[in-house]
Amino acid sequence: MEMVYDYRPRSSLARTALVQGGFSAFHGINNDVQTAWSSARFLLVLSSSHSSRHFSFPAPTEISTDLDRVKGYRQGAVDYITVPVIPELLRAKVSIFAELHRKRRQLEVLNRQLEQPVAERTEGLQERADLLELASEAIMVRDLKGTVQFRNSGAEELYGWRRDEVVGKNIHDVLRTRSTVGVNGNWQNALLANGRWEGNLVQYNRDGREIVVASRQALKCDGSGAAGAVLEINRDITATLQTEEALRKAERLAAMGRVPGIIAHEINNPLEAIINAFYLLRDHPSLDDQARIYASLGEGELLRIAHIVKQTLGFYRESQQPAPVSIPELLNNVLELQARHLQLNRVVVETRYDASSTIFGFPVELKQVFLNLIGNAVQAMPEGGRLRLRVQQCTDPRTQLRGVAIGICDNGSGIKPEDAKRLFEPFFSTKSAKGTGLGLWISKGIIQKHEGTIQFRSVRTPQSSATCFRIFLPEVVSREVVHVAGSGASTQLNGGGHA
Repeated sequence: MEMVYDYRPRSSLARTALVQGGFSAFHGINNDVQTAWSSARFLLVLSSSHSSRHFSFPAPTEISTDLDRVKGYRQGAVDYITVPVIPELLRAKVSIFAELHRKRRQLEVLNRQLEQPVAERTEGLQERADLLELASEAIMVRDLKGTVQFRNSGAEELYGWRRDEVVGKNIHDVLRTRSTVGVNGNWQNALLANGRWEGNLVQYNRDGREIVVASRQALKCDGSGAAGAVLEINRDITATLQTEEALRKAERLAAMGRVPGIIAHEINNPLEAIINAFYLLRDHPSLDDQARIYASLGEGELLRIAHIVKQTLGFYRESQQPAPVSIPELLNNVLELQARHLQLNRVVVETRYDASSTIFGFPVELKQVFLNLIGNAVQAMPEGGRLRLRVQQCTDPRTQLRGVAIGICDNGSGIKPEDAKRLFEPFFSTKSAKGTGLGLWISKGIIQKHEGTIQFRSVRTPQSSATCFRIFLPEVVSREVVHVAGSGASTQLNGGGHA
C-alpha cells in the first residue's frame, strides 16, 4: 500500500511508524503531495497542514489543539493523530481507512456494472409505458378491492376522469360497474377462481352516459401464491352493440312488414268479388227501396275496406310518379278521419292555411304521416285541449328550396327530455303496450324520402305544456326519388334508407 505525506518533522515520525508496519511512503512538500494524490496512485495522505481539503480523499491530520482539530474536520479530514505518535494506533487507523477506501473502490466498480443493466431495464420499462399510453383501450392496474394503482390515457379518454382524480379510489364505485348478465359478483368470483375473466360490463362515464365495455381481466399472484394486482383492459363496444341491435330490429321489421302485405294481397282478390256482387245486388229487381239502401251502405263500407287494403299494399307498391298534393286538403281529410276522436277528447282545432300550398309527392304516404302526428297529438290531450294546424309557403334556409312548411302543435302532456332523444328510433314508444314504436320512425322515413325535414320542440312546465312538430316539404322531389319510386322500392318501410 502506498501513501504520501508532506515533509514535516512530525509527519516523518508517522512515516517511520507506517513503514515499519509494511506501508510504502512518498514524501514531499504541499504541491508534491497534491500532485501525487491527483495521480490516483496513493490511497492515503498524511498532512500536518489543512491543505488536505484540496484532495479527493481526506486523510488523518496531525493536530495539536482543539481548534486545529475543528479546522481539520471542516476542511475534509476524517481523523487525526496525536503527538507523540503511537505506532500501533496509527497503523490500525491507517489500515481501517485503507480497507474502507478499497471497499469504496469496489463498490464504485459494482455500481458501474449495475448502472448499465438498470439503465437498459429502465429504458425498456419506459418504452412499455409509452406503448400503454398509445393504446386506445382503457388499461388499469388495481387491487382486488378495485383501488386504482395505474391507468393509461385511453382510460381517461373513455371515462372522462383525469388520472389523479381516480388513482387511489375504487374504480368500480366511480364507474358504477355492473354485469350485463345479472348478478354483479359473478365476474369477480370467476376472476378469483380462474385467475382470468372476459365478458361485457355496463359502466357510466363522467357525463352519466351508459356504456358497455368488453373487459379482459387477469389476476397476478405474488411469490407466496396470494392474490395481488389485477390487470384490467376495457374496450368500448357500445356503438357495435347498437349497430347489431339495429340490424336485429331491421330484420324484425322486414319480417313484420311482409305479413300485412301478404294478408292485404290475399284479401284483395275475394274483396273485389264481393264488391262486384254488391254492385249487381244493389240494382236487382227483387229488392225494395229499403233493401237497396242497405245494399248501398254495404257497398260503401266494402269500398272503404278496399281503400284500406290498397293503402296497405301501397306500403310495398309505391306510385311510380309523384302527383300534385294539396297539403290543406290532405290535412282536412285527416281531420275528418279523426273527427270522432277529436270530439270524444274535447279537442278544439284551429287551422290556418295558405291558399296555394301544393307540392308534388306521394299523397298516401303523406296522409299516413299526418294521421300519425295528429293521432299522437289527440292522445296527448285526454282531458281536452287545443290543436293548431298551420300551413304556409316558405324557403328552406338550409337548402334554399321553395316548399311548404306544416306545423302541428298541441298543448297536451308534452315530451319528457329523456324520451326526446329516442323519439324517432324504431320500436321506441311512450305508450307502453299500446304503441308499436314505429309511427314516428316511419313518418321520418317518408319525409326524408320526399327530401324534406321533420323537427319538434316540446316545453314542459308545472302550469302547462306544449309540443310542436314542424315539417318542411319541397315543392318538387328530385329525379332520384322518382326513379326509386318507379323501380318499385318500398315506401313506408324503406323511407329514406332508414329501414
